[in-house]
Amino acid sequence: MSAPAKFMFDLDFAAPKASNTVPLADHQSKLAEAETRGYRNGFAAGQHEAAGENARRLALAMESIAHSLSMLTRGLANVELRVEAEAVEVAVATGRKLADALIAREPFAEIEALATGCFRELVTTPHVVVRLNDVLYAEAQLRLAGIARETGFDGRLLVLAEPDIAVGDCRIEWADGGMIRDRAAADAWIGETVRRFIDARAAPVQAELKGSDDE
Repeated sequence: MSAPAKFMFDLDFAAPKASNTVPLADHQSKLAEAETRGYRNGFAAGQHEAAGENARRLALAMESIAHSLSMLTRGLANVELRVEAEAVEVAVATGRKLADALIAREPFAEIEALATGCFRELVTTPHVVVRLNDVLYAEAQLRLAGIARETGFDGRLLVLAEPDIAVGDCRIEWADGGMIRDRAAADAWIGETVRRFIDARAAPVQAELKGSDDE
């Protein structure tokens, strides 16, 4: 049997072994640095997440505000239209009441004004017929005759009582023309004009609101 080989490395096993132990101070320092990095990273991640959540909430809030403003604008537009329509209707209703009161107090006033204007333009007309309510017949004969003299009308004046004609209305007729004062017809025309005015004012607003709904 051959002799065992000799150990040829230049290693002194008798020398003391090197220690891998980290000093406590270094360990604590590195641990503190690691904790600081972890805190910073966690804080940054938290801030990023919070910023994202805040942005989402802000977007939702702005969307809600925009929707609320849109609804408010629509509501205000409708309120404005309603107030304007009511104001016009109140004005018309007030005018009607005033007209009723004036006619009740001076039923012949409007007839007199119309007759005066007609007689001034008809001074050479052979004859003129005035038709009015029979309640005013007696008064009308005297007052219309006076108006004819004052305006220079020297033709024949014929006053006729018509129970179907409303008090305060009249029809003035001559050979080739005539004029009518018909309060009911005038009132219907005013009502139709007011309706058209309100509809015309409402149309652009309604179109705008419909456009915002389609969007």
